[in-house]
This record gives sequence, structure tokens and C-alpha cells, in this order.
Amino acid sequence: MKFYIATDHAGFALKSFVIDHLVNKGHDVVDLGPDSDARVDYPDFAKKCANSVISDNGSFGILICGTGIGISVSANKIKGIRAALCHDAYTASMSRAHNDANILCFGERVVGKGVIESMLDAFCTTSFEGGRHEDRVNKIEGSCSFGRVE
Repeated sequence: MKFYIATDHAGFALKSFVIDHLVNKGHDVVDLGPDSDARVDYPDFAKKCANSVISDNGSFGILICGTGIGISVSANKIKGIRAALCHDAYTASMSRAHNDANILCFGERVVGKGVIESMLDAFCTTSFEGGRHEDRVNKIEGSCSFGRVE
């Protein structure tokens, strides 16, 4: 699999750990930055990763910030992205199986390295189930318009 990875300053310390784990499992990884733990804005790096995933059919992304919340919300603003904020192997697996997630997000401040390894492995080894889930993913992708709720 091919992965694009980006973080903000609060996720920077885990980036090399994640890259090493994925490369050791035989995956290709493209580091989109940042290059240090100096303060940066997570929406900029979420957009960079999301656009890379959209432009490279069949690729996936990894996004890391302090909690994973801000970077996942930002990535999900890009049409075609299904960024899943995960906290364990089960949520990572279900994000692929039921939601066809194409970006895995997590927070450096809320998950440890052992959990991260299990999340990465689950995300990489789980396929989208399709079926009833495909209709739901299509709704997410805009085949159904969600108007303003009154």
C-alpha cells in the first residue's frame, strides 16, 4: 500500500515511528511534513495529505495531531476523503470495513505506540466490505444531499 503522512507540531514526534512501522511492513510512505516540531497549523497539513490521497488513486493517508480531532475534521472537508479518527485496532478495522476510510487519524497525546502499531496493522489488513455499507458511503460522498436541519 502507499501512504501519505502528515502531522502538526503536536503529532511530529510519532511520525518517524509510524513511517518505520509501515516501511518495515513493506508499504511505501511519502512524508508531507512538517520537518520539525515547530508550531504549524494542522489544517494546512490535513489538506496537503487529503489532496495527495485524492490525486493518487488507491493510496491512503495517515494524519496525526495532539488528539486527532482537528486534523480529522480538516481532512474531511476535502471531497472524497473519509478520514477516520481511531483510538484502537477495532475502530481502525471498522473504519475500513464499514466506511471505506482512506485516511487514518489519531492523536499523539491519546494513544501509545503499541496501540498505534495495532491500529496501523488493522487498517492495512482490513478491506471494505461493500454491500449495505456501500450505499452509506455513497451518501457520504454526496449522492444524497443533506440539507440544513431546521
